[in-house]
Amino acid sequence: MMQQFLKIKAQHPHEMVFYRMGDFYELFFDDAKKAAEVLDITLTARGKSGGEPIPMAGIPYHSADGYLARLVKAGISVAICEQVGDPATSKGPVERKVMRIVTPGTVSDEALLEDRRDNLLLAINQQGEHFGIASLDIGSGRFQVFEVSGIDAVLGEVQRLDPAEILIPDSLDHSDAFNRKGLRRRPVWEFELETAQRLLTQQFHTKDLTGFGCAELTLAITAAGCLLQYAQETQRTALPHIQNIVHEKREDSVILDAATRRNLEIDINLNGDSEYTLQWIMDRSKTAMGSRLLRRWLNRPLANLAQIRQRQDAIQALLHNYHFESLRDILKPVGDMERILARVALRSARPRDLSRLLQSLSVLPALQQHCRDISASQIQQLAQQAGIYPETTELLDRAIIDNPPVVIRDGGVIAEGYDVELDELRALSSNAGQFLIDLETRERERTGIATLKVGFNRVHGYFIEISKGQSAKAPTEYIRRQTLKNAERYITPELKEFEDKALSAKSRALSREKMLYEELIENLNQQLRQLQDTAAALAELDVLANLAERADQLTLCRPNFVDQPCINIEQGRHLVVEAVMDEPFIPNDVKLDDSRRMLIVTGPNMGGKSTYMRQTAVITLLAHVGSFVPAQAVTLGLTDQIFTRIGSSDDLAGGRSTFMVEMTETANILHNASERSLVLMDEIGRGTSTFDGLSLAWAAAVHLAEQVKAFTLFATHYFELTSLPEDYPQVSNVHLDATEHNDHIVFLHSIQEGPASKSYGLQVAKLAGIPKPVVDAAKHKLQQLESGSAAEASQPIATASKAIPATPASSSPQPDMFAMAEHPAVSKLNNINPDNLSAKQALDLLYELKSL
Repeated sequence: MMQQFLKIKAQHPHEMVFYRMGDFYELFFDDAKKAAEVLDITLTARGKSGGEPIPMAGIPYHSADGYLARLVKAGISVAICEQVGDPATSKGPVERKVMRIVTPGTVSDEALLEDRRDNLLLAINQQGEHFGIASLDIGSGRFQVFEVSGIDAVLGEVQRLDPAEILIPDSLDHSDAFNRKGLRRRPVWEFELETAQRLLTQQFHTKDLTGFGCAELTLAITAAGCLLQYAQETQRTALPHIQNIVHEKREDSVILDAATRRNLEIDINLNGDSEYTLQWIMDRSKTAMGSRLLRRWLNRPLANLAQIRQRQDAIQALLHNYHFESLRDILKPVGDMERILARVALRSARPRDLSRLLQSLSVLPALQQHCRDISASQIQQLAQQAGIYPETTELLDRAIIDNPPVVIRDGGVIAEGYDVELDELRALSSNAGQFLIDLETRERERTGIATLKVGFNRVHGYFIEISKGQSAKAPTEYIRRQTLKNAERYITPELKEFEDKALSAKSRALSREKMLYEELIENLNQQLRQLQDTAAALAELDVLANLAERADQLTLCRPNFVDQPCINIEQGRHLVVEAVMDEPFIPNDVKLDDSRRMLIVTGPNMGGKSTYMRQTAVITLLAHVGSFVPAQAVTLGLTDQIFTRIGSSDDLAGGRSTFMVEMTETANILHNASERSLVLMDEIGRGTSTFDGLSLAWAAAVHLAEQVKAFTLFATHYFELTSLPEDYPQVSNVHLDATEHNDHIVFLHSIQEGPASKSYGLQVAKLAGIPKPVVDAAKHKLQQLESGSAAEASQPIATASKAIPATPASSSPQPDMFAMAEHPAVSKLNNINPDNLSAKQALDLLYELKSL
């Protein structure tokens, strides 16, 4: 047995082997030790290897799903090894074979998946700074490819897709950047172009990939080839539900980098949970596949104005006469068709999958009727795409009982009346006793033999018994089977036929039922593509109805897109903050256009600067999703990218300090933002000394205002930056209000024009619970600093083409390790009085300065 196990384990060194023995899956050696630790099961020992006991652990095969789910969640892959030989004919151990490999990115079983999150497998290939990416959701068959340049762009896409498993070649640069749970290194030859093209064209039954619009994406195609090969290898079956591949173009969406996705908390908050996120507040979808689609929409806002307006029109039409309410009621019984159909394609669908599919198809006639009254073209197109399936619905309704068991293994799934032969076999199995009573009564009446009786024993089977005295009256068709001392036993052709049927009826009934079930699966596979289109249409209708419901319940408005660049928000709100607040949320305005491209935002900590900035980005993001937005009115032009530099965090694993992370994110923004981008900058420069930080913040603000010209919200505590509007007319000051009452701070959360007058740092410290003696000492020190020397610093800090105004030198200037002695020309200039120079002296001085 161990020889057989070790041979199988050698073929699957990276997977945990579930080795079937009777009613258990057993694990041995290191697999057993790891399973005992992860699954909290008992570690035992059995037999010896090299004189040492063999570690062993086991789980019941009928409850394996729960254990598999925990392993998959921990990023562990499992090879399921089943008995394929016949124990009755086997010499030595029964033949075993790995029937499937369960990995985090290729699971399709309902018990192993989160129903409202995509479960993606990702493959990444690289050439220089160019990357090809392929993603596959094996639970729906959605297969996509795209290419990007630069490691930051790749990390942004990985954050967006949040895959369960990533495949990379051994040779990949920056592989440490992908060091996360579910990372799999694959040999370089699996990313070979010719092999990838052959695998993909075989899968799609096409001559080439031109029809999919991705023939030129050679790097992405190599990633897709590796990914498809991995999926086929793990599933050990055909993948007919993967029927096409989509080229996802980055320019079709608003680009969000990894830091922006993290800071805006789209579907994962800063603690790594899904609560208190944009998805959390916006998702009231009736179906699991609707929730997953909404998550994809939120993570990939559209940059196509026609598509945005199409979604807006659909939401507007659903709000009219509250059509969304009836539509949501109709969609409520719809199951997770996407994943059910994937299991149908993989031949792993369970009876309850078919029952839920029947429920889903049954709503389609009512859906079609309701959608006729909704005027939006997109709703009409989706209703047409959903279609109706009267024959399939009727077939499933006849075939499957109302509440089927979980698995087909023990039968009892196919409804009575669906198949005559199955009904007969079941009747034989369950009504054998009644048949024998009826036969005995009939034969007594026919033959007139009062002592005749029908019986059964294990050795001779069924028989008709007649006493010795009456045996002479036995009809000629009675065939003697056994002679006893006082009776004769006979068999008849009818009883023989019944015997043949009855003795094997149960196993034959189960076999027949399994065959009929497989026929049903095959029938559904014949129309798999159409059913997948229906599932996609229902998911989209669910999302649109959900967005209409949110617009109604959360008092959202329809944003107006215009051709000229601008972001004008009246009475904007932050939905998540509003949802968790006990007191009313204070809405605020944002006005940005060509003449006003940057707002310097000042005000106290906890005054609402970060909320104000984030709500602007979230409103912009929701508008590009096609959703209505939390404001009284919104007018904006199309945005190409949203960038955020908010909060402080270090990257200990990557060896980067908080300030280094801050500067890296700032550099990314300064390099990549454009005139059509929205940029949020919060407290740039606070991770270093005051003068260094002020200089960097000033220079970054000037570059954004003068060179990049992006729409920017620049929050800062450096009050020196509030003088920027004097030199740059496209920059304006705004601040959030606060006031003091009895030495306590009251936040007004209301945005006002102009710079803030005070920072309120000590009041916030007191509010946070800083001990009173510390606050009093700080207050005393502040008074000293504010009343200190008013002498100006010897020189202003030069940045870009302007200079930062001189800062009061209340303390010694910081030492500069790059400082140089004063230039002779500067010394000369410092010592002259221009009013005392004649024209001739001034000209001579100019020549002298030039020589210096």
